[in-house]
Amino acid sequence: MQQPLVSVIIPVKNGLPHFRRVLDMLRKQDLDAPFEVIVIDSGSSDGSKEAVPADDPRFRIVEIEPSTFGHGRTRNLGVELSRGEYCAFLTHDAAPANEFWLRELIRPLREDETVAGVFGRHLAYESATPFTRWELETHFEGLRNWPKVQISDAREYVRNQGLRQVYHFYSDNSSCMRKSVWRTLPYPEVDFAEDQLWAKQAVEAGHAKAYAHDSVVYHSHDYTPWERLQRSYDEARALNELFGYELGATKGNALRQAWRTSGRDLILAWRNGWIWQAPLATLMRPLDNLARQIGYYLGTKRPRFTRRHERALSRDRRLQAQ
Repeated sequence: MQQPLVSVIIPVKNGLPHFRRVLDMLRKQDLDAPFEVIVIDSGSSDGSKEAVPADDPRFRIVEIEPSTFGHGRTRNLGVELSRGEYCAFLTHDAAPANEFWLRELIRPLREDETVAGVFGRHLAYESATPFTRWELETHFEGLRNWPKVQISDAREYVRNQGLRQVYHFYSDNSSCMRKSVWRTLPYPEVDFAEDQLWAKQAVEAGHAKAYAHDSVVYHSHDYTPWERLQRSYDEARALNELFGYELGATKGNALRQAWRTSGRDLILAWRNGWIWQAPLATLMRPLDNLARQIGYYLGTKRPRFTRRHERALSRDRRLQAQ
């Protein structure tokens, strides 16, 4: 095939059924330049490898041992194997919403040479609860105020934690980086939040980071309370260790935040009719909020018993071990 402009890299492990939709949408991408898709499978047993289209020369699959997988390490391998000027990333459950996902994702890179990396918008899957849908819409609507960030005032950047969090936010569920930047700034090999740590390093090295609101994927999870606690534990632990953030500073703060967000959600459910459309999700919402805050507290403070049971508390480690 022709020299690709973009290499789309997808780490996969047991990605069905969403992975099939990801592949179908990739074949439909409308781009004015060639692109390739590199699937890196780390031990799938559900048919994910067989789902990769063998009749499309743009797609190739690379198999690695499950024990060698790492969020940063595996993505670095994908870039090493790539031939494109830009390296885009998807997770196996982030399906492009339309045929313009890739075109809009690389637009900031093509239009501005200072941009090192760009990430796109997430929509909730059609089956998601209205609460999940609202959270994603609210989060990404707020990011529209920050289409491009680049440090211009180093003192304000250091002083303002909220500003740093905006500058660091980045999601490899749907992202793209300039390969020339990767050569000096590869992904850090950490257990979690490799994408946000890379964004931090990129902006602190003087590069710009962009948000492509019109590049859209479907990506969402409706967790059980235990899964929510695990996910929140992983997030809080990583952000505390890598950035010094405290998502759950005290037990009292965790309880107050769970109470506050549950009140907010019940008001939203009443105003929008979700209490009738999704009664079970509405009833479960206070438990979900409490599980989230407990996970934040345990991940931030990591009391002695959490260190003994870290494998059980970490959802990311459990998924990698499957």
